[in-house]
Amino acid sequence: MPLSHVVVLNDSSRAKGGATGLAILSALELSARGLKVSFVCGDAGDAPELKAKGIDVIAAGSGRLLDRGRAHAMRKGVYDRQMRDFIDDVVRKTEGAGTVYHLHGWAQIFSPAVFAALARVAPRTFVHAHDMFLACPNGVYMDYRRNVLCTRTPLSANCVLTHCDKRSYAHKLWRVMRQRALFRNFDPAQGWAGILTIHPGMLPRLARAGYPDALMKVLRNPATPYTDARVQVERNSRYVYVGRLEEDKGVLDLARAVSRVGAELVCVGDGVLKDRLAQEFPGIQVTGWLSKSEIGQWVGNARALVMPSHHPEPFALVLAEAIGSGLPVAVAKTALMAEEIEAAGLGLSFDVFDPDDMDRVIREFREMEETTIEQMSWRCREGPVKLALDAGEWVERLVGLYEGAVSAA
Repeated sequence: MPLSHVVVLNDSSRAKGGATGLAILSALELSARGLKVSFVCGDAGDAPELKAKGIDVIAAGSGRLLDRGRAHAMRKGVYDRQMRDFIDDVVRKTEGAGTVYHLHGWAQIFSPAVFAALARVAPRTFVHAHDMFLACPNGVYMDYRRNVLCTRTPLSANCVLTHCDKRSYAHKLWRVMRQRALFRNFDPAQGWAGILTIHPGMLPRLARAGYPDALMKVLRNPATPYTDARVQVERNSRYVYVGRLEEDKGVLDLARAVSRVGAELVCVGDGVLKDRLAQEFPGIQVTGWLSKSEIGQWVGNARALVMPSHHPEPFALVLAEAIGSGLPVAVAKTALMAEEIEAAGLGLSFDVFDPDDMDRVIREFREMEETTIEQMSWRCREGPVKLALDAGEWVERLVGLYEGAVSAA
């Protein structure tokens, strides 16, 4: 039976994050290739770009956990029976030998109940690991209380007894309950088509949670450069940050570093630290959220992009987009891409928890000879190492995986 229908499932129908953006992109690209596509979401289904292409949008009409009352969110977040019944009904109506299911985001609306509903079509169901929530209760293998990376085994006694959550230990215990519900309903023995990881560095972290190697497949994200032409970094002096303005993203550490070194910084993004940055660091420009073309204008005037995240980012799209534009990057060693970036000569890495090391990298880029940084820029733009796929190649690989699942089922 040939592949005939792809059912894309995601908490949200509006792209406010990377997972939703990729879910929508896949639906549009698959439809453009002549496949029947259904987009199943937990929210109201406000997706005009999908409907305009004739994609069937099936919406549960619910809301994110953060928008609900606390008691309701705690109960539904662990296991939402209404969502289980909703997805079960979707499966009954879309089921067929040529149908493949692809689950993206599930933690904000669908809950672990989505896995119970998909279990009967497990051999034709792919689960995308955009983060580490399939393995780690807090989703990133990060001990936020101690500001260190976590090496514990998920749901071990050591894990459960450790207060690592951003909010409270009670919230950590709620996350533990949700993780137990996930492990009960997402059993590898059910023969799922595969977990799609976005970076090879995720594999040992998922294996630590008990997922077998045979279940995991690496599919790097697609990325489009910010600019069409190479950024002439050798002519520039300022640094640029793109992302949420939150403490765990390291933006305060970066602001302090550029202030100590005396460098210019533009922060493209928004978040809870926006006002604090303006008050404590008046020399730093904060633009708010911008379109990709607008970001390209700021990137075009930068010497390097800095990504100082505290937690281990599995795949930072901003790094691939900047490097593809010819803009070298300074990246925290916590990021899974840091080692390959430095090894390929596409940028420098630093210890985000060591202010002296962060200052060193800022100075090193500033003092780098023009010919040296220009060569680095050309390696970023045209070098043999590619951190991401283009959209066409990404979708072709998806189709290949889908066809393999259909033929094997």
